[in-house]
Amino acid sequence: KRDYGKYIIKKINFKNKKNILFDDAESIGNEVVKLFKDKQFDICVIFFNKFKNVMTQIPQAEQVIPAKTDDKSKEENSFSYEFEPEEDEILEDLLPKNISTQIYKGFLENSASEQGSRMTAMDNATRNAGDLVEKLTINYNRSRQAAITKELIEIISGAESL
Repeated sequence: KRDYGKYIIKKINFKNKKNILFDDAESIGNEVVKLFKDKQFDICVIFFNKFKNVMTQIPQAEQVIPAKTDDKSKEENSFSYEFEPEEDEILEDLLPKNISTQIYKGFLENSASEQGSRMTAMDNATRNAGDLVEKLTINYNRSRQAAITKELIEIISGAESL
């Protein structure tokens, strides 16, 4: 934000939303397509945490617009296909859905990563609480034992003095 604040067009916050739906990603995707058509930006990259396992989340950067293509696939597939309806009509419909799907995938990966982190944190907290309970139990038993020993010594000392 500090370095690239002038490039931020809009901030969308889902902090208060419990579950993010595909409709939310679709509205963002439609807005991204609209801004790209208005030439507000050249490249759109989404950043998210990819869930690997409960302990590991991998930061990812994925270019959404313009779509990245492999040069190898262009060379291998030199076939000609006919489309019904026209290719432009199909792409006009599919590309916004693809962008929305990629955004939703980022949301889901982030959510899975967050849940994994929470699970790990709660497991660590439970383990630490168990260790603390064990230490306190040992401490309590030692102090109780010391108090009982002190009382016994006082009783024995009093009996010997008589």
